[in-house]
Amino acid sequence: MLENRSPFLNTLFLLRKEESMTIYTDLQEISAREEEDAADYFESEFEKERLEFLSDQVSFHKESAVWAAKVLYHSAQLCLVRKDTSGSLGKLIPDFTGKRDVSSILSADLSLRFLPQMMAVLQNADPEDPLVRMLETILVQFHYSGIGSDLNLEKVNWEEELSNTTYRKLYLERIVEKKDYRLAEIPYINHLLMAEFGLYKDEFWKELKISNTQEHEPGNRI
Repeated sequence: MLENRSPFLNTLFLLRKEESMTIYTDLQEISAREEEDAADYFESEFEKERLEFLSDQVSFHKESAVWAAKVLYHSAQLCLVRKDTSGSLGKLIPDFTGKRDVSSILSADLSLRFLPQMMAVLQNADPEDPLVRMLETILVQFHYSGIGSDLNLEKVNWEEELSNTTYRKLYLERIVEKKDYRLAEIPYINHLLMAEFGLYKDEFWKELKISNTQEHEPGNRI
């Protein structure tokens, strides 16, 4: 259990278990022991979620999970604690330097799925906040976690992006869950969704229109 261990670990635990958080009075440095504890916690959470997507082909990626956890924690605290942080945002919210693949995407998502909520809070407080742009850049890179948000994904090669069957299944399911029309109306994704819906399309998403564009016809169903 992570409760009452540290501000860092408490923030992660509360957000994942209760979707709430505590804002502390200052930003404390995260120790190596805290990072290891967070990695252990997220690995156990990853294994629980893997039972739902029924695949043993995707492994837990420790580095991306810890990086995303630190980004989430610092974003949460920076919602209110901004004293003497203007020059250190790059250190608090670092770029991801590892390999972006299905393992790192799904491992990072354990934390990054909460990032759109942080962005909304920050943007409402100050639309010009540079932190908003930094978080938006992260979500464009890890856009599985940003499904439902207004992100610029024009450069994404969807056929390549969704080539992994497990990731494609999860991506489509989250589009439906979030009712993300912008993504669902992209011709390639739309065709994938319609193939999955089959005769039951109206039960899954009655309002979604069928794309008439024939380019990028999907291959096999997921």
